[in-house]
Amino acid sequence: MARKGAVLFGLLAGTALGWWLAEQHLARHRANLFSPRPLRRFAALGALGGAPTVESVRLLRDYLDWERHPVLQRRARALVRRMEAALG
Repeated sequence: MARKGAVLFGLLAGTALGWWLAEQHLARHRANLFSPRPLRRFAALGALGGAPTVESVRLLRDYLDWERHPVLQRRARALVRRMEAALG
């Protein structure tokens, strides 16, 4: 019985740690969305694409007002359309 408790604890601790690390990863990429380096902005768009939230859509709309690179604008517009469709 003690082994089941240890396994359950490990599973819950691993899930919590994974959740926290994912949040840190997304926060780092959100910060890079307005980076002066286009490659970092492209990577940030990819990271945000996996998190369709209302907050992400708002952030991408602000980003679209700011971004001047046509390729990155197209990518951001596509993400906004996809996220809006997923969110309803």
